[in-house]
Amino acid sequence: MEIFDRLESEVRSYCRGWPVVFNEARGSYVYDESGRPYLDFFAGAGSLNYGHNHPELKSVLLDYLIGDSIVHSLDAYSAAKRDFLQAVGDVLLEPRGLDYKVQFPGPAGNNAVEAALKLARKYTGRETIISFTNGFHGMTLGALAVTGNSMKRGGAGVPLGHAATMPFDNYMDGQTPDFLWLRSLLEDSGSGLDKPAAVIVETVQGEGGINAASAGWLRGLEEVCREYGMLLIVDDIQMGCGRTGPFFSFEEAGITPDIVTLSKSISGYGLPLALTLFKRELDVWEPGEHNGTFRGPNPAFATGAAALRTFWADKDLERSTLDKGALIERRLGEIAGEFAEAGAHVRGRGMARGLGFEQEGAAQAVAAEAFKRGLLLETSGPEDEVAKLLPPLTTTVEDLERGLDIIEESARSAVRVAQPA
Repeated sequence: MEIFDRLESEVRSYCRGWPVVFNEARGSYVYDESGRPYLDFFAGAGSLNYGHNHPELKSVLLDYLIGDSIVHSLDAYSAAKRDFLQAVGDVLLEPRGLDYKVQFPGPAGNNAVEAALKLARKYTGRETIISFTNGFHGMTLGALAVTGNSMKRGGAGVPLGHAATMPFDNYMDGQTPDFLWLRSLLEDSGSGLDKPAAVIVETVQGEGGINAASAGWLRGLEEVCREYGMLLIVDDIQMGCGRTGPFFSFEEAGITPDIVTLSKSISGYGLPLALTLFKRELDVWEPGEHNGTFRGPNPAFATGAAALRTFWADKDLERSTLDKGALIERRLGEIAGEFAEAGAHVRGRGMARGLGFEQEGAAQAVAAEAFKRGLLLETSGPEDEVAKLLPPLTTTVEDLERGLDIIEESARSAVRVAQPA
């Protein structure tokens, strides 16, 4: 471990909770150098929805590399990009009636968000972006300006402007109509809110605490956007690619965003790739107006096309994810019931779930105990108050049950409860 302490920046994070050296991974398991297996309920923060080193995708990648196929091409045409775009059109867009153009903004989710914000401002000629409490959209300055977490925002070192924060679903007292505050500001010329270019939202806030917006709330948000001429951006970077059941997390609500950002599992294999999708009429970019050296990652195009055709040509994975999500919800509900006095409760949709605690430090303690027992689990929320579950969608029911058993054992070891007199 000495090399990490000596040379790697103090900014490193996940390794502090998982102080082992990993070097192998297969399916839903990763292995440390001693060969000890760890069941993975983290999945690369949602970048490995189909598990580690999926054999079909690995075969595609190896064949691509062995064939001396082009790896780096910026935005030049390539056979791999053509095939990927064909798969996106055939598998994702046409069956859903989505007439989106596809932009390759760079290799990571923040690149997709930055492109979405710039495009919305360019198209509308306005500056302000509406975001929501506890939202997370990335760590570059534009994305950080629409992120809620004060610790992450504080790292910017400069003012973060041209954004306004509104309450996410269920943030208020439950009595105030959802969009009363936003509508009031938009209607009042004295409110100080400049007419917004767009609204950016996650349907389920991953880093913010697995807060799931209801379908009705999302439809109401779309209605407000249409009424006031604002573009609707759905950040589907962590919750897309099937995490909540359907490929796009907004499908359940029946809405059609103007712009959608995708990354994480879009390559299918954990390779960097990001997309910004937008309605055809929004394509007002000048050539090269938004670019990046690594916007042509051809190996990721190859595995991404294979992943779409392997997992999304039918409804099987969607149905499986919803069934497994119901299992996770039921088991977490039982655990929460056991620790009701610690304020335990269940959050999320599909296979994005959280076990939240009102008791300070409980979620971190559960995650630490889970690691000791061979389960990788992270926390989320503004106070790390939620134990967050993002297992690969391909995790077997047997392994899900095993991981949930570990969480139950970990909660019994970590959470303080009053003892009977």
